[in-house]
Amino acid sequence: MSEFISGLFRLRRGPWEMLATILIALGVVMLMQPFVLILFTWSFLVTLAGTVMFIIVSHFPE
Repeated sequence: MSEFISGLFRLRRGPWEMLATILIALGVVMLMQPFVLILFTWSFLVTLAGTVMFIIVSHFPE
């Protein structure tokens, strides 16, 4: 866990890509659930933020 946090602070690709992937997956889950309307409302923005974050992070050093 400390490697993950130190990787975030040092702007390394691995931890940030994992975080972006989790955001994308969270957005898709929010889109698919039928119970809470506010989650469905924010699902597109969460997925979009994760996708843009993944594109930016792919340019970080290993």
